[in-house]
Amino acid sequence: MVPYAVRVTTSEGEQGSGGAGAGQASVGGGAQRPEARLEQAVRAAERALIEFEIAVDTFRIEVENFSRLHEQRLGPVYARLEELDARILEVKAARSGDPEDRRLADDARSRLQPIPGVEELLGGWMDGSGLFPEAAAMLTDQPVRPPERVRPSEEARRLYRDLARKAHPDLAQEEAERHRREEFITRVNAAYARGSEAELKELTAEWAAGPKLKEQAPSAGEELYARLEWLAQRKELLTLVAKELEEGAIGSMLRLAPDDPDRLLEEIAEQLRAEVTEREAELAALEALEG
Repeated sequence: MVPYAVRVTTSEGEQGSGGAGAGQASVGGGAQRPEARLEQAVRAAERALIEFEIAVDTFRIEVENFSRLHEQRLGPVYARLEELDARILEVKAARSGDPEDRRLADDARSRLQPIPGVEELLGGWMDGSGLFPEAAAMLTDQPVRPPERVRPSEEARRLYRDLARKAHPDLAQEEAERHRREEFITRVNAAYARGSEAELKELTAEWAAGPKLKEQAPSAGEELYARLEWLAQRKELLTLVAKELEEGAIGSMLRLAPDDPDRLLEEIAEQLRAEVTEREAELAALEALEG
């Protein structure tokens, strides 16, 4: 099964390649080259794969953004819930005097305590709560500045898809060109993850001013068959990636709100705030009994 954001059709790719194939289907006044239909199939498969990869990357970015915003916005609420749970267990243990209650309370409290000396040991890269944002960004190639939304604006999405179609590494015919495109697409992905229309527009202008794609010379039949095989393998890999994204915890959450993932964050926050209120009331009642 493919995630909601990764479902794409190949009609656009087939139409685009069909036109190119029609223009190459005959030479010499109507005689069809033997490779013509195979070339048309390869072009259609290339365009379909690019569309599929764009959809997978779009969904991946939403999953990453949701995860980061979930931690940024809801982390303090989760921390408050854990503190209340620990305090409730401590009050109950004090009342009962039961060793098992005391063990549960101590375990809950220990999970909230930072690991002493970690920041000094790791030279400021992390503390007892985990990696600092700057360190995590350096290790994962993520921007330090968190995204503002799970799903970027429609204009950002349009710019991103247009750039991905034009600059996709699979369109390269030479290794140097593929390397240039891979580096460029990495910057495009980062700008899209931040939802920055301004950066995407700058990248659009940069790509338009850069080297033009060389026209591909007609390929031999063996090369075309090899290309089709590679495309099929690449599609299988992307399908596995899409499946992992969908079946992950964040992907599963995103499926609950395919049209507005940002609203889902608000709904989770509302539920957590309600739980905090319940825990605070429970703790207040226990402390009142102690008094």
